Amino acid sequence: MLTYLPILMVAVMVTGMIIMPIFMSKLLAPRNPYPEKGEAWECGIPTPGESDGGHFRVHFYIVAILFVIFDVETLFLFPWAVILDNPDPTFQTLIFIEMVIFVVVLTVGLVYAWLKGALDWV
Repeated sequence: MLTYLPILMVAVMVTGMIIMPIFMSKLLAPRNPYPEKGEAWECGIPTPGESDGGHFRVHFYIVAILFVIFDVETLFLFPWAVILDNPDPTFQTLIFIEMVIFVVVLTVGLVYAWLKGALDWV
């Protein structure tokens, strides 16, 4: 049981590092609410156009999701490159074909998003 003491100490320290700033900000932060602070943009400038009603363009989020998808693709390519080093040629061929199918499916998704205009920045 004594061997778990360092883990418990780290857990307590991390919990304290999470809770203490929240507590200190509640305790020390100035409280000065006024109507402009409650708006979507807190800089004091009137909100422009459609964003005034809380409507935002989702184009940025679509591009971000596409980026995450292709970022995850690269994460899958690293283990594939390590496994491909296997000396068995049948295994190498099977893994290579599997990864080509994976990349082709993602490429079809990218082409579809491109044709739909998801990558056009306006």
